[in-house]
Amino acid sequence: MIQITSVSKSSEGGKNGRPSAVLLVDSINENVFEPRFAALKTARAWSPRVLSRLESAIRRGSDRSLFRINPLAFGFNFGIAEPEAIDLFIHASAAGLFEMDWLLLCPMCACVAESFSSLTSVEDKYYCPMCRCDYESMLDDFIAVTFTVSRAVRPIAFHSLKNMSATDYCFECRMTADGLRPDGLPLVEVFKGQSHGANYLLPNTVTLYEAASEQGYYFGYDVDSRAYFEYPIEGPPASEPQIVRVLYSEDACELSARTVAPGKITFEVENIAKKTGLLTICSIPPGGERTRLQFVPFLTGGRLLVTQSFRELFRTELIRSAEGIGVRDVTVIFTDLQGSTALYERIGDLKALSLVQQHFERLLHATIVNNGAVIKTIGDAVMAAFEKPSDAVRAAIAMWEETERFNELRQRKDIVLKVGIHRGPSIAVTFNERLDYFGRTVNIAARVQNHADGNEICISENVRCAPGVDELLTSRIVTKEQIVFKGIDQMVTVFRVSL
Repeated sequence: MIQITSVSKSSEGGKNGRPSAVLLVDSINENVFEPRFAALKTARAWSPRVLSRLESAIRRGSDRSLFRINPLAFGFNFGIAEPEAIDLFIHASAAGLFEMDWLLLCPMCACVAESFSSLTSVEDKYYCPMCRCDYESMLDDFIAVTFTVSRAVRPIAFHSLKNMSATDYCFECRMTADGLRPDGLPLVEVFKGQSHGANYLLPNTVTLYEAASEQGYYFGYDVDSRAYFEYPIEGPPASEPQIVRVLYSEDACELSARTVAPGKITFEVENIAKKTGLLTICSIPPGGERTRLQFVPFLTGGRLLVTQSFRELFRTELIRSAEGIGVRDVTVIFTDLQGSTALYERIGDLKALSLVQQHFERLLHATIVNNGAVIKTIGDAVMAAFEKPSDAVRAAIAMWEETERFNELRQRKDIVLKVGIHRGPSIAVTFNERLDYFGRTVNIAARVQNHADGNEICISENVRCAPGVDELLTSRIVTKEQIVFKGIDQMVTVFRVSL
């Protein structure tokens, strides 16, 4: 027997009659919160009032405000610098105050196409069910990292997505308000206004959707599957209410008509699948075609991978995809020591190793304070990565300055630094159980470093031309060369910066 469920446009469509998620403050578990917050306090030196602002958010924020927090937006709202805001949530997650979410976003509809609790689960490709498009995962593009308060610290409605109403699940959980149309309005708000209902569809049940539109088309979609339909609104207005039957299955919707007329309409959606589905129906007006959105700045996976605290605190976060995950633009530094072999011969292995380790510590500090991360050390060399070329150049100058101070303290010029910098696309991979970068950009960066002499930074042309780099080099002597590196099929323009 087929059950008929009548649902009006204003209905929440909750599963088993459940209401919309109540966005109110729930009780906090003090026995869990206090020791974890104490651990966060001692994790590093924080700017004044940073921790009090986070504590206030956890204690008094609404459920919605504690679900998938954008740390860049949090920092902006509370006057916290971006690097510290990112560090705050990384350390808070390590302390157990928050849970990390990796979101794969659709650039066209701001749909959360997929979400994972760990980078380990992120694949190199993903599919948007609303746009019916496949996308290549790019860590610095539409992979957003957000933070949700730990359920052990403070339970919120969004911890139990299966118990949420269909409306909240569709618009609050499977879409993000960070995707903005050209007029600045979040696309999700537009979809909400155009919606004629979001409902769970029980097996062998017919669910009714009532609507009335004069032009454009009706758009039905399931945010969790490939079930989808479109009905163009064409012809003269209907003289009486229309009834359209839709057969819903897990992967498709079978339609009883090709078009509908302007006027009142009832969609009778029968779920012929063996499990509960979800369908939202919206009216899309003429000219309402989706365009590429402008997104509110968010923490990308690419930026997280060049954050030192993440690499140190979440060493188990590895990329399992055999092909790695793409990065559109990363700036890579390689350093090395001039005359290190002679140094080992002159003062002995143990003393030389101690000096090299001390110089590593100074290079690490210069990298971190300039928003980068050390990827690995190779003998006497360091490989570091940055989101912005200007940060990499600033870090390279700071590395040299730290090295000079180190030599002055010892009153010997034993450590002579060589640095090379290049930027471009890369592949983030797991190598030797560590997050690493692979590809042509890394190879060129290593060769650029090999071209440098002692007390020199060599940078490629696309680093030299990046925003903010010219200002850093105004007081330096910069000479231009064109070089053909071994194994590279094209001429590379390199700039020598004398220090």
